[in-house]
Amino acid sequence: MAQQSSIEWTDLTWNPVVGCSIESAGCTNCYAMRMAARLEAMGHEKYQGLTKRSKRGAVWTDKVRCHEESVDIPMTWKKPRRVFVNSMSDLFHPDVPSDFVESIWNVMAKTPQHQYQILTKRPQRMAMLLNDIAPAPLPNVWLGTSVENAKVVDRIVHLQMVPASVRFISFEPLIGDVGKVDLSEIHWAIVGGESGPRSRPMNKEWVESILDQCLESGTAFFFKQWGGVNKKKTGRLLHGREWNEWPESAFV
Repeated sequence: MAQQSSIEWTDLTWNPVVGCSIESAGCTNCYAMRMAARLEAMGHEKYQGLTKRSKRGAVWTDKVRCHEESVDIPMTWKKPRRVFVNSMSDLFHPDVPSDFVESIWNVMAKTPQHQYQILTKRPQRMAMLLNDIAPAPLPNVWLGTSVENAKVVDRIVHLQMVPASVRFISFEPLIGDVGKVDLSEIHWAIVGGESGPRSRPMNKEWVESILDQCLESGTAFFFKQWGGVNKKKTGRLLHGREWNEWPESAFV
């Protein structure tokens, strides 16, 4: 099933794949690990065995599950929606078969009334697969990658090789300065601090650097949150205002 989302930049989530594995430092306090453990404790079969307990709380067991029953769910939605695909996994995890990725693409192609947002920490595989199975980009599919610090900015290069109508970067959780980055062919940037009980702080200068680069390159800028233990208290204001910019093709 799909879930209405509290994420500021989407309407709801669709999870035909669940479960993941740690890829980089941005994964350390992943909210999806905590949520998967909670859903397993509630008896949801789909999430059984995906996490294990550790001193830091729930962590992935590295199991990835493709949920065939969830694939056709968007076909039942008539009203246009903005859909975050696989908030509880990564569609381009190496354990997700290419034919399953292709089945997701087929559903998105059949439902052009929706805008789909796909975010990966593995853009190299995304570029490799999509140049093979979907070389012609779907106008209603946005493809993005996560960049949490300067150590993983090479992901942007792979994203730029992806055939996409909208390319975006999620600088979240922003846990370090990303430095000077190439935003050519990048249509949208989301910036946000980490939230939750073990959240790492985000420096204002890191955010301002990304904002300045977006203004220079013409990349739409969306500031999601400062984060922290109480993200509602820290809020979303940057320079006294909310930044809610969208790529040109977005419907709002």
